[in-house]
Amino acid sequence: MSRPGTTSHSTISQRAQSALAAGSKNLMWDVMNDLWCKTTNPDGYVNVGVAENVLMHDHLLSFLNRQLDLPSKLLTYNDGPTGSGRAKHAVSAFINRHFRPLHAVEPSHLFITNGVSSAIEHMSWAITEPGEGILLGRPYYGTFIPDISLRPGATVIPVNFDDCDPFSLEAVQKYEQALLSFQETTGRKVKGLALCHPHNPLGRCYPKPVLVKLMELCQKYQMHFISDEIYAMSVWKNTVDESPKPVEFESALSLDLTGIIDPQLVHILWGVSKDFGANGLRLGVIISQANCDILAALRNVGLYSYVSGVSEHLVSLLLEDVDFTDEYIRLNREKLSENYAFVAKQLKSNGIEYSTGANAAFFIWMNLGKKYRELHPDVKDDEDVSERVMDLLLQKKVFLASGALFGSEHGGWYRIVFSQPQEYLSEAVQRIMAALAA
Repeated sequence: MSRPGTTSHSTISQRAQSALAAGSKNLMWDVMNDLWCKTTNPDGYVNVGVAENVLMHDHLLSFLNRQLDLPSKLLTYNDGPTGSGRAKHAVSAFINRHFRPLHAVEPSHLFITNGVSSAIEHMSWAITEPGEGILLGRPYYGTFIPDISLRPGATVIPVNFDDCDPFSLEAVQKYEQALLSFQETTGRKVKGLALCHPHNPLGRCYPKPVLVKLMELCQKYQMHFISDEIYAMSVWKNTVDESPKPVEFESALSLDLTGIIDPQLVHILWGVSKDFGANGLRLGVIISQANCDILAALRNVGLYSYVSGVSEHLVSLLLEDVDFTDEYIRLNREKLSENYAFVAKQLKSNGIEYSTGANAAFFIWMNLGKKYRELHPDVKDDEDVSERVMDLLLQKKVFLASGALFGSEHGGWYRIVFSQPQEYLSEAVQRIMAALAA
């Protein structure tokens, strides 16, 4: 029943209603506002579902807090909505040092955004008409869906791999099958293929031959190749798993595109949120070395992804200090390797299956549905227990990313983030096991 003085129908647009419905399934922000602390909030959520790396916060803050002498220019519009000249120079120098591009990345190749989500949304807007498709392999980073589709109006085309390794050459034909099926059933074009490389949530890197084959597929159908490389520097040594053999990260920028794909179709995304544990600084970048039209078009909508001058200033200070960033990356990789081993061993000791072979980012993709069935033999083998397990996890106040929101091809899979202190991770695993036993 409507309240007095209101109408019975919604006063918001259909697209706003769609956003409202989509957001109702995402508990992340509720969890973030009720976080567990052993002393101050013992009834809060243990959050191992949100992709934040806190392992190096003290190290980073000790550096940034010594640099806080802000010039008055930061109180102005600075150099405009595409990013300050200083930030572009700092980012391009960092990319050239660490991503080993075949051709040097120049400041003019960059478009700075307030985070990589804005960069993804900009790319979707720039390459598609409403309803046209962008290919995305499963499982995928869940927020890719709204980033690509919610406001730009593009259609995400999930790619099923069945029993095929998503990082294999055989997987490339799965992308083509999904493309042809979408075109046949809808009559609409497919304009892009998006990768998370290194992968979220599987924590693996795409081998160079697979990147090349995917680029050739994009060339064949004149699709844009978008490589989200936000975890590029978060690659570490896996000391636990015997197979599959880890693949070292090679940026799409490092490949010779001659005879493979029109360089105008290749775009790389990066940001400081993950590799520098700085989600709150909100700084991402689109790198498009050969497509000045896209960068020029985005300039006219850049007002909606304008980066704070203070964020640009801090990121510039950070990336300009080569000695500090080199040491930061080294230490961060050591900590991530240690924490992966810590959680993987706990999962093994508790009999929880997980996807092995990760060597990048800060997740483990694990099968809690299988363990739940083992503990509850009365459950039918073909019954999807994903929602039941998620409800039990929330009852025990532990938050994980659900495979259902990450496009998992099989029920019962979840993503756990291991870039938290080990005491915190132990608490998380204890609660997970208690939930599964309930």
